[in-house]
Amino acid sequence: MNAAAPRPSREDRLAVLLQLERRVRACASEEELAFLMVNDTHALAPYRQAVLWQAQPGGGRIAALSGLAVPDPHAPFNVWLARLLAAHAAQAGAPGALPPPEEGDDAAMWAEHLPPQAWWLPLPTGGDGCGRGAGLLLLREAPWQPAETNLLALFAETCAHAWGALRKHGAERPEGTFAERLRRYARTRRTWLIAAAVLLAALCLPVRQSVLAPAEVVARNPVAVRAPLQGVVDRIPVQPNQRVEAGELLVALDARELEGRLEAARQGLAVAEAELRQGQQQALFDERSKAAVRLLQGRRDQAASEADHLQRALARTQLRAERAGIVIFDDVADWIGKPVALGERIMQIADPDEIELEVLLPVADAIALPHEAPLRLFLNTAPATPLAATLLRVGYRASPTPDGTLAYRVRARFDTGEAARVGLKGTAKLYGERTLLAAYLLRRPLARLRVWLGV
Repeated sequence: MNAAAPRPSREDRLAVLLQLERRVRACASEEELAFLMVNDTHALAPYRQAVLWQAQPGGGRIAALSGLAVPDPHAPFNVWLARLLAAHAAQAGAPGALPPPEEGDDAAMWAEHLPPQAWWLPLPTGGDGCGRGAGLLLLREAPWQPAETNLLALFAETCAHAWGALRKHGAERPEGTFAERLRRYARTRRTWLIAAAVLLAALCLPVRQSVLAPAEVVARNPVAVRAPLQGVVDRIPVQPNQRVEAGELLVALDARELEGRLEAARQGLAVAEAELRQGQQQALFDERSKAAVRLLQGRRDQAASEADHLQRALARTQLRAERAGIVIFDDVADWIGKPVALGERIMQIADPDEIELEVLLPVADAIALPHEAPLRLFLNTAPATPLAATLLRVGYRASPTPDGTLAYRVRARFDTGEAARVGLKGTAKLYGERTLLAAYLLRRPLARLRVWLGV
């Protein structure tokens, strides 16, 4: 930096000093204050280079250099300058000129890198001989004037006071005496003890166990519509969830094969009856033909029995409703043309007013459920309106679920006034017995720990 040609008046310098002091008091950290001292002091007294030195145990370091954001403390020039300023700070306790070394390597180093005119401003930052002192070195070619040095001394006192305040309230403030540290430890320990007592008391609060599990509204005591014989589904004239009356056609199996066999059986029956009549007529004139009549009568009875069996089997291809209700199955297209085995269930008929709640309680979430424990069902279609239910029974053995996990089947009845449609799904919340909050929170970790430890 170069000094300005026109010299500012005394009033201008005082205004600059006041402005700099205001900025010094606004600094929030030691680094911000150090940067201001080595760069913005140029507005108060022009210089070419400024150095902020800070004492440390066993020597000192260069804390800031004008024109640099962060100086390298291990650079050879900074190490040399820190050693030189440490030696001068140990001898000089007041502001004043710092003469360059007269001979030796120090003189050559100074002549190569620094201007000849140097002014030293000590910064009494509350040091107690333990390496907490500091100093500001300003260098230029022109000699220092008394008006400038007086203002610089006032500015240095302001910077020293601000630096001391930042040290007192910063991270480097002293820990205090042993009694103060003991009192702080006691306060901290008392706070932690109070927090631990409150947490322990909260963990001992009794809470009610609860668990969430998927649930579905199912029919109570539905009538299964099963295939009465082996065949292929030809048509289903009803739709899922359709209300039907007793005797209404539900499923029609393919009867073409049975019709062909029945026609053949009827023709065989007609032939057997004709042979029987012929034999009976011959037996009137021929005694030897009487023995063949019984054989022909047996063949006719067998043909009649087969035709009757096929007639009844053909009638069973029409599956009709045994009771009134709604039919429950997935989709008509899933069954048309599908072969069914004897006894295979095709659909169910249920009374829409007789419903229950089926809950699949996972084995990992199983809790002890008391008799007639309360439940709440949150339907996917209306999660904001839960339905109340009461536990009926819990399966004694876990069974596989459609998603491949093991779960206990729980049945519950809806309370009076609750209504839902068969097939609706949601999430059920089951309430168990009361236990401590700690046991409720640590139930799963303790179970895993017992499995891992084998106890």
